[in-house]
Amino acid sequence: MNRRTFLQQSGLATAAMASSSFISLETLLAQPQARKFTMSLDPGAIGVKANQNQLIEYAIEYGFEAVTPYPDFLAELSDGQRSDLLSNMQDKNITWGVANLPVQFREDEQTLKKGLNELPRLAEGLQKANATRVSTWIMPTHAELNYLKNFKQHTERLREVAKILGDYGLRFGLEYVGPTTLRHAKKYAFVHTLEETQALIEEIGEDNVGVVLDSFHWFTAEEDVKDILTLTNDDVVAGDLNDAHAGRSAVEQIDGERELPMATGLIDTQAFLNALVKIGFNGPVRAEPFNQALRDMPDAKAVATTADAMKKAFNLVS
Repeated sequence: MNRRTFLQQSGLATAAMASSSFISLETLLAQPQARKFTMSLDPGAIGVKANQNQLIEYAIEYGFEAVTPYPDFLAELSDGQRSDLLSNMQDKNITWGVANLPVQFREDEQTLKKGLNELPRLAEGLQKANATRVSTWIMPTHAELNYLKNFKQHTERLREVAKILGDYGLRFGLEYVGPTTLRHAKKYAFVHTLEETQALIEEIGEDNVGVVLDSFHWFTAEEDVKDILTLTNDDVVAGDLNDAHAGRSAVEQIDGERELPMATGLIDTQAFLNALVKIGFNGPVRAEPFNQALRDMPDAKAVATTADAMKKAFNLVS
């Protein structure tokens, strides 16, 4: 489910300062290092409707390196079908990105229980297809639950999800949502920063849980490179790359109105990606602009336009 429908100072910097020869942040980020993360195609985020095989073909044609895995589709494959799919992907150098969590954990207990009961079958399908990552997002506001009650509910429910995913070797990423406008949409504000997400992950207490870093939320949460450099590759499950809407400050941005990477230059894309390179992040990075103009394009054009924007951004660090 799409949330739009719902509507430490760096330990690395500290260590450097403690050393006899201080290395500035600018120097650290300027040091060349090859990227390990992949350019991933997520169709829902750009308004494209494509089944799993079509998505792979789009990725091949337009130069993506990974695609979003569909849990329902993969769970229904026979051994032969799965083998053929994976062989095609391997031949074309396409890997898996991050799957969307197929559990509606924000709903009532009955809906949650139904999703949890179904999750092992879907997780097994992902595991058999060699997919390794699943993610969801944290709504930064609630109409009824105050921060502490909401934190408790998220901890308990997401722990159950994480345990099941962990049984099948799957990492679980939590994406915080930064815009002030969305946080103030309902009575109670909730988790909306990296630091708060790390606290939630610590409370969940499962070692397969990490963060999803989105450049738009990083920008709207008014964070910087030093925050990313407190992390390691093991802490990050996936990345999202977007730009902000022109003419709005960080606190004025609206969650469902974003731009493709480097479209406006409000977000320092190079600094964001360089930080991911510096921590050795080796997972998928996808565009998630939720941009109406992009959604109005024919599917192939939307994929091509997204690919051009992503390649332009990746060229800054490649």
